[in-house]
Amino acid sequence: MDIFIKNIVDILKVEVPLSGEEIEGFIEIPPDLEKGDYAFPCFAIAKQLRNAPAKISAELAQKLPTGDIITGIKAIGPYLNFYVSRKMFFKTILNDVFTESDSYGCSDLGKGKTAVIDYSSPNIAKHLAVHHLRSAVIGNAIHNIHKTLGYRCVGINHLGDWGTQFGQLIVAFKRWGPDTKDQGSIQETGLDINKLNKLYVQFHKEAKENPALEDEARDWFKKLENGNEEARETWQYFKEISLSEFERVYEKLGITFDSYAGESFYNDMLDDTVDRIKEAGLSEISEEALIVNLEEYDMPPCILRKKDDASLYATRDICAAEYRKREYDFDKLIYVVGSEQKLHFNQFFKVLELMGYEWVSSCEHVDFGLVKFKGGKMSTREGKVILLEDLLEESCKIAMEIIEGKNAELENKEEVANAIGIGAIIFSELSSKRVKDVLFDWDEILNFDGETGPYVQYTHARLCSVLRKCGETATNDIGHDLLKEDDELLLVKKLEFFQLTLIRAAKSCEPSIVSKYLLDLCSTFNRFYQHHRILIDDAELKKARVLLVDSVRQVIKNGLGILGLKAPERM
Repeated sequence: MDIFIKNIVDILKVEVPLSGEEIEGFIEIPPDLEKGDYAFPCFAIAKQLRNAPAKISAELAQKLPTGDIITGIKAIGPYLNFYVSRKMFFKTILNDVFTESDSYGCSDLGKGKTAVIDYSSPNIAKHLAVHHLRSAVIGNAIHNIHKTLGYRCVGINHLGDWGTQFGQLIVAFKRWGPDTKDQGSIQETGLDINKLNKLYVQFHKEAKENPALEDEARDWFKKLENGNEEARETWQYFKEISLSEFERVYEKLGITFDSYAGESFYNDMLDDTVDRIKEAGLSEISEEALIVNLEEYDMPPCILRKKDDASLYATRDICAAEYRKREYDFDKLIYVVGSEQKLHFNQFFKVLELMGYEWVSSCEHVDFGLVKFKGGKMSTREGKVILLEDLLEESCKIAMEIIEGKNAELENKEEVANAIGIGAIIFSELSSKRVKDVLFDWDEILNFDGETGPYVQYTHARLCSVLRKCGETATNDIGHDLLKEDDELLLVKKLEFFQLTLIRAAKSCEPSIVSKYLLDLCSTFNRFYQHHRILIDDAELKKARVLLVDSVRQVIKNGLGILGLKAPERM
């Protein structure tokens, strides 16, 4: 918390029935400078104080003290507005950005705490497709935001690597795949993710004509569960092929994980978990299945085992949550999974609660909407998917065409095109609230002038260009009182709010708060740049503005990095 917001919080805490953290969460920047540098909405305390917000604001304005930092307090309707020392404001914020550099925005808010983030989670033996994109980039941004705030972060890719579909795939491989007898071993068959995907599609096509294939697949999965050597070796190879493919695509997105512990990882722990649920008196038999009845909580039953004794997603997720608490002792366990799984998470969180685990209150389902394309729904079974790698390559290709038209002499064109193309896709996923569906439109996401990733990256490149033309290295040894323009003050205000933006994004697990902040910062800078020159004769003012420009550049770079985008210096 910076000195100005801390001072406001300390002043308000004496008179306001809220904690310091709550007060900080309500502090805003007023829409224009006449209304102060900060504002506190008295709506937030109207209910506790049983008074009209405007009256509360007026009374507080009379009571609260001012000083060297907060030089004025004024009531404007329901808002309490604070005015700070401008010279101190410029000096404090610009010095912080300059000295902290790449670390600006970091805090120790999460020091000593662990955040476990479960994201991406594709099924093995299939390509990464467009529908895997949102969980991956949202989860990566949430991971980076928490890490910036001092949390120990553990990123988990909970792979879908178990279930009857692997019995189906083994059948498809044995019937239509390469002959292992000729090759010597499964590893020498030349199998890859494309062939695996074709086998999966072929199985479902053939099973429509020959339903007996489904029984054969169930038998093979039973063999897999029982440890059959051939089934295990085949399944393990499918997994190795998949992981190699996944990591190659994740690398293009700049996404990494600390663990790939998937569904199969918990096989040996499931019986103990089910036993604990039974011992707690929570389970019962219904239609030959083992369930936890959640009727009194207005939910369907949580099925633990089917009548054939096979476990389900809920059982594995309960088991995984127990393991993660033992292994990581998390303070937050965040699941970045689509909105269609809300019921599933409500059910298994409720079972954890009924098991007596108080830490379930630290578990959160961070849901999100769909990516929509023209042409309707995608289906892996039918082979109708848009592959994630194809999407990334197409975006980079279009970005290259734009660069060729705008700046054909640019050095490292391919590297910049990749940064823009991939960044455009990531930013498009993070630029609106995650619960909203995203309509994918090439013209919009690669627009250098719209509310897009390329626009933010281009603003960063423009800032770098300005600094190169100035021919000066930024220094914090400036006359801060030379920065007197309202546009300069607005810029520094935006810089100051960067850390608070990250804190709010972490609390709500909402990366769009950061993307909106960057768009606002870029817009504020471009307005300043239209009205004020940097290359001026006044050497001292020029030096002050160089520091201001460099500070904006630094914060944009930091923000882009947190969201998972690169910040090109030339475009």
